[in-house]
Amino acid sequence: MSAARVKPHELSRAQARRIAVRAQLLTADRPDDVLEVLRHLGFLQVDLTRVVAEHADLALWTRIGSSYDPGDLEDLVGDGAVVEHKAHLHPAEDVALFQADMDAWPGVPPLKEWQEDLADWVAANDGCRREILALLRSEGPTAARDLPDSCEVPWRSSGWTNNKNVMKLLECMESRGEVAVASREGRERRWDLAERIHPGDPAVPGEEAHRTLAARRLRALGLARPRALEAWHEPYDVRDAGESARVEGVRGLWRVDPALLDDDFEGRAAILSPIDRLVFDRKRMEDLFAFDYQLEMYKPADQRQWGYWAMPVLDGDELVGKVDATADREGGVLIVDAVHEDGDWSARRRARVDTELDALGEWLGVEVARA
Repeated sequence: MSAARVKPHELSRAQARRIAVRAQLLTADRPDDVLEVLRHLGFLQVDLTRVVAEHADLALWTRIGSSYDPGDLEDLVGDGAVVEHKAHLHPAEDVALFQADMDAWPGVPPLKEWQEDLADWVAANDGCRREILALLRSEGPTAARDLPDSCEVPWRSSGWTNNKNVMKLLECMESRGEVAVASREGRERRWDLAERIHPGDPAVPGEEAHRTLAARRLRALGLARPRALEAWHEPYDVRDAGESARVEGVRGLWRVDPALLDDDFEGRAAILSPIDRLVFDRKRMEDLFAFDYQLEMYKPADQRQWGYWAMPVLDGDELVGKVDATADREGGVLIVDAVHEDGDWSARRRARVDTELDALGEWLGVEVARA
């Protein structure tokens, strides 16, 4: 954490955008090491939607470029250098930063009502929990459908997890540090004892771990609201990490990584996953980039503006449009239904985006078919 700074840095919108883009490794200076990229970004969400490519692979290709091979990430998971935790891929050494929270599950008192209810539900089904642990110990990695459901109290929710007892119990046991995802076969997770998957490094004390995670979050974002959170899976705001800053035309204070305050910036075009971290926090995206975008896959087709899985387009330090495309792997083609241009694109911008689309098709091993 940086020393306290009394006067906030005054940033233009362009400076703020460039800090965010550099922090997300989306400049012309491409990284080349998958594990180092993951360490810098902090995590990659496991999203198996393959309209174009799975999110983790697309995010890594967007940073590294054509030299990235999905097999590189698979190898890191296979040899234990990368682990899946709560549907996110993390460097294995980071488990030590989560261990204090796992040990304190469902949370540090005073507990919220939902935490107490969750703890009571797991306690009521302790017999099933023990059966699962015993079976995993004897059989090794096992799919949820092959684990016993002897829950005495069924899981109840208003959503899609209603009565999915084993799945919910496994996720609670994962949060407790008892089980972990050993591998995936398609969309199906195979579970094992956490002690066989996690590296077993000593736990970092809770407050120290939280500060470390806050600092890493700021390093990955470059610029963030002190108390803003992206989503449920990232409970650590950036607090007082970095230094205070104001962004021209945006209300309130931010925290900025001082290592990114210089003006050394060379941008490039990039086609982003719809859940890329540069755009995942929609409020931050609007504040910094004034970009109008939302993921429309859950909307009825006739209500979509840009497409089922339209991908945001970055050019330099600006988000400038969306690409509506689908990879037909059997047909060997990347079908580009539309390139939605925000504002007036120059011929050079259009050429940069076209080049990036061609590079995406080449990486996927398919031809690009433009509408």
